[in-house]
Amino acid sequence: MQINPVLVESAVVSAVVLCVHVAVWNQHSWCTVALVIQAFYVQHKWDCLLKSGGAVFQFRPAANSGIVPASMVMPLVGLVLRVKCLEAGSVHLERFSMVVTVSGMTLALFLSLIALGITRPVPTNTGVIAGLAASAIFYTAKQTLTVSEVIEVLEVLLIFVYLSLIVLYLLPRCFTPGEALLVVGAISFVVNQLIKRSLSLPEAKGEPVKYLLPVLVVGSLLLGVFFALLFCFMESETWVSSLFFHTMTAVLGLGVIMPWLSLFIGRHPITWLWDFVTLNDRRLGLIGYWVLLCALATCVVLQQNHQRQSGSKKHQASTVVRKYFHLIVVATFVPGLLYDRQLLHVASVGCLAVFLFLEYVRYFRIKPLGQPLRQLLTLFLDERDSGPLILTHIYLLLGMALPVWLFPDACAPKGILPGAGALVPYAGVLAVGVGDTVASVFGSTMGEIRWPGTKKTMEGTATSVFAQIIAVAIFLIFDGSINLNSTYSWIVGSITLVAMLEAYTSQIDNLLLPLYLLILLML
Repeated sequence: MQINPVLVESAVVSAVVLCVHVAVWNQHSWCTVALVIQAFYVQHKWDCLLKSGGAVFQFRPAANSGIVPASMVMPLVGLVLRVKCLEAGSVHLERFSMVVTVSGMTLALFLSLIALGITRPVPTNTGVIAGLAASAIFYTAKQTLTVSEVIEVLEVLLIFVYLSLIVLYLLPRCFTPGEALLVVGAISFVVNQLIKRSLSLPEAKGEPVKYLLPVLVVGSLLLGVFFALLFCFMESETWVSSLFFHTMTAVLGLGVIMPWLSLFIGRHPITWLWDFVTLNDRRLGLIGYWVLLCALATCVVLQQNHQRQSGSKKHQASTVVRKYFHLIVVATFVPGLLYDRQLLHVASVGCLAVFLFLEYVRYFRIKPLGQPLRQLLTLFLDERDSGPLILTHIYLLLGMALPVWLFPDACAPKGILPGAGALVPYAGVLAVGVGDTVASVFGSTMGEIRWPGTKKTMEGTATSVFAQIIAVAIFLIFDGSINLNSTYSWIVGSITLVAMLEAYTSQIDNLLLPLYLLILLML
């Protein structure tokens, strides 16, 4: 019997929503149940639009719309964060979590409205369900949010609308509708929060580490938009354009990002970073170790390029070779999680900025590295890199780093969540570094029994779950801060549920799986 993978994917996401609803049980949790129901109906309409070519923008081919899994990430993250902040008595972060929840719901509803608006004839049943869900969400927001928080949600929506138009127009076939919602929605929220804090600097000053990510993300976004618009009117592959590119990058970095960051942290970012990195010998040792891993990753890329030059010009890296980078990233993140999470936080933010800059260089063919980067990275392309951008390596970094960045240390007693929550920073390592890697390698080499409706194998999924359980046991041995408090069955169930999502989703699993595992581990 043929099974539609979208139905199984939606069922897994619905199971996660019900788990959160049972654990949280408030007005917003009821809204997430209504949201997942309407998202299921709207996803069907989006999929029909994509198949018929009726969508306004060009989305990533060979994938469904992904509305259901993407719509639920921000609301569920906000809900579980709110619970932890309430337990810790942090009123400010509890209100912030509510804004995250309602903002995620509003963005999902807006995307649903777009889908229904361009569908002809307008589907009556789907419209009624979406209207009921929207009414419940707006009523709950009115009852639970203050006027200033409602304005903040509307600001996020406005930024999302403009960014979506820019990103989807300039970067066709790079995202599915769900991936666009997840990526652009997160950027919109970060931009709004940074603007809000910039307008209230006396109250905004605080820990430098927490401001590094939003400032660098917004700075990189401004750089990309500026050059995308500029190179619409001039050639980007000349030496003059390359000189202008590097000059303007330096101007933006030294003249905008550095002063902006110094306003938040109260000192010069370079001196702060030097003092931060050289705080003790352990940090210097970790940085040296990471430099060696970077050299190893570079050797893998160069070795694959040598094989292509000495053999077929159509040579592509195999699945096993691509998973080498997953193992290298695991080897990078695990020591950082064990010994110095703040350094890992800062290093991963810096790595993201470098990745984005190099992708701009490759995309615009900036001399002298643009063309060599284009040739090297095409070795590792798969069907998900069908647009002008190559995002797989950036998604891998984000999937590993997001649990570290989102870890609610301010809402955790002594910086450590009890029970399964202690594994939250390891969610990316477990879901992507261990689970996805083992599932791909064993599934492609030894798997024979396929899940109905997919190319994934049952052997790969089972091996993935088993490997993640072993990884949890290893973390228990080496990380003394982890005390699971007899929550082993919940951890195994969470890992299994996310492994099933990996088997059936056609979205970017490097980004999606760690977030869903993070949500489940925080319950």
